[in-house]
Amino acid sequence: MRVLLVYPEFPPSFWSFEKTLALVGRKAMLPPLGLATVAAILPQEWEYRLVDRNVREVSEAEWNWAELVILSAMIAQKDDFLKQIWEAKCRGKRVAVGGPYPTSLPKDAEAAGADYLILDEGEITLPLFVAALQRGELSGVFRSSGEKPDVTLTPIPRFDLFDFPAYDSMSIQFSRGCPFQCEFCDIIVLYGRKPRTKTPQQIIAELERLYELGWRRAVFMVDDNFIGNKRNVKLLLNQLKPWMEKRNYPFRLNTEASIDLAQDQELMDLMVACNFGAVFLGIETPDESSLTLTQKYQNTRGSLLDSVNRIIASGLRVKAGFIIGFDGEQAGAGDRIVRFAEQATIPTAMLGMLQALPDTALWHRLEKEERLRSQSDIDQMSLMNFVPTRPIEEIAREYIDALWQLYDPIRYLDRTYHHFLKMGPPRCPGAKKKIDWISIRALLILCWRQGILRQSRWKFWANLGGILRHNPRVWADYLSVCAHNEHFLEYRQIVRDRIEKELIGYLANQASKMPLENKQKVVSTRIT
Repeated sequence: MRVLLVYPEFPPSFWSFEKTLALVGRKAMLPPLGLATVAAILPQEWEYRLVDRNVREVSEAEWNWAELVILSAMIAQKDDFLKQIWEAKCRGKRVAVGGPYPTSLPKDAEAAGADYLILDEGEITLPLFVAALQRGELSGVFRSSGEKPDVTLTPIPRFDLFDFPAYDSMSIQFSRGCPFQCEFCDIIVLYGRKPRTKTPQQIIAELERLYELGWRRAVFMVDDNFIGNKRNVKLLLNQLKPWMEKRNYPFRLNTEASIDLAQDQELMDLMVACNFGAVFLGIETPDESSLTLTQKYQNTRGSLLDSVNRIIASGLRVKAGFIIGFDGEQAGAGDRIVRFAEQATIPTAMLGMLQALPDTALWHRLEKEERLRSQSDIDQMSLMNFVPTRPIEEIAREYIDALWQLYDPIRYLDRTYHHFLKMGPPRCPGAKKKIDWISIRALLILCWRQGILRQSRWKFWANLGGILRHNPRVWADYLSVCAHNEHFLEYRQIVRDRIEKELIGYLANQASKMPLENKQKVVSTRIT
């Protein structure tokens, strides 16, 4: 069987980093780990080719070669996912689909013409799919009936299918699931609330495979909450530490975690000792009432600011996610988020309007209250897909203004500068990186744009001088984070244009449908 694995294109987003990646000649941040895992679970006597459409187009020769096309996608990839199903069917190919988007909204894939829907987690449903093929079945829907697979049996992903030079970072997965119950989160819907982890031996074997293939850059642990099972995380880190040390720390590791990481100094120290460099935190909002309403109780058990500062002081760079538009939220939420990000000196602050994801607790509550706007798409540059408890135009304006402030060149440079001063020097020696022309060219372009062309050039040079005086060993990482604003400056403009255009249409529609306005007033009164 000749299998073509196709990963659909992402639209421009907070994490796409096109401008920044272009500086170093790369195409995408991360490869499609899910499809590489699918290729490892399916029969190994089959032939596989993988095309990531964020890197390149599918060639006509590849379409002709394929006997079966398999696609995986997140909701954000909806448009290109549906387009690639159409492309495959136009060429008479059988199409199988899976991943978070088809699992959450299987009717979309079915309506687009997919032959096989391999839903939920592949360790369970892919063998069912293979058995159906062997029986000669031409279509089917394969589900796990609520069962969760034992990930200690998951094979090493087929990393050899990736085009390594195209990516900024590789990705591996240690755990699935999260112990918390945030109302808006679909992770607990897709993977459950009991974190399931691989063994330390599995993770080390995956890293060893990447090492054998010649990878020597960043590795992102794609876990939605890396520390969901702290006992097992510590077992991993204690075995990973000597492996990394023996190989002179070939990878800089990054991941996502819950804010309670700050309460476990041993865990933070172990992460830093294993050369973890950054962690993404879901802070969401500094408003405790909103955190309580959305059931993000883990963020209410202490000072968020103190927690962030403890994590930074331990040597981990903090990236954070923020959300605007929670029920009962008071005006000025955007300004409060900006103030918190600046107090905590968080350079990379992902801000988005709240969206109700399919099958989440939030989705079901809003559906019951008849507040879902089903006609809306779900992405970072769309209005909320439900009727909020305060005017949606007010939330949209606050969102745009906050994003504009967060990525103002001077304010961004200041947050980045103070963040790296707080972190202190690196705890791990790390392998010496070879200086090549690509790195030199990227440095020269960055200095030209931020140090000469922009009005913020005085701040760029003053802060760089401060880094070289007070924490010189982080200068390369510091400039790398400064370079991220090449993306954010363009991204904030794209967001403003898209949201303002959509808002005009929304307000025109609202003016012609008074019941929607009345419904909003009723909801506001109920929440208050």
